[in-house]
Amino acid sequence: MNTALQHDTAGHREIWLIRHGETEWSLNGKHTGRTDIPLTEHGCEQARALLPLLRDVHFDAVLSSPRMRALDTCRLAGLGERVEVEPELREWDYGIYEGRTTPEIHESVPDWAVWHSPIPQGESAAQVQARASALIERLLAMPGRIALFSHSHFLRSLAGCWIANAVTFGAHLYLDTASVSILGFERDTRAIRRWNTLPSTHG
Repeated sequence: MNTALQHDTAGHREIWLIRHGETEWSLNGKHTGRTDIPLTEHGCEQARALLPLLRDVHFDAVLSSPRMRALDTCRLAGLGERVEVEPELREWDYGIYEGRTTPEIHESVPDWAVWHSPIPQGESAAQVQARASALIERLLAMPGRIALFSHSHFLRSLAGCWIANAVTFGAHLYLDTASVSILGFERDTRAIRRWNTLPSTHG
């Protein structure tokens, strides 16, 4: 295990956030919610590169979004045998904006952003906040260290709810594919203990 990660987090209750590896749509900036798109070959390499970060870590639970890109990342990172599917870890539902990039959406809705704009046939920020907050309450009732394999917007939303009870705080958190982040505590206060740690295939 990365010794810096181990030193920073030893002895604390932790929730590890692992974003899935690269897909064709994530590479091209397309909003990917319901679409069950696979990892690219580079995404598979990114997922396998997570092994040194995760193999020596004891997780009391391993949970994943039901989407194949998250489940395959979990499997390639060495935790597939323990994973339980958690439907609440699915990505934000982008409704009519599924498969479109932000510049494409801005052609018809210039000020659109997932964090504050209406999403016809999809999820609002308030709905995602309710989903993330309910999941946090369940996670807090679970013991020890928990690994979550999920998606960019939802993991950023979860972190926003963790530290500020505000899904919109996630707008300020950048998250790479196949990155590892850690939520925990500073004494009794919820904190981000590590953010966007990357495996060696990045860069």
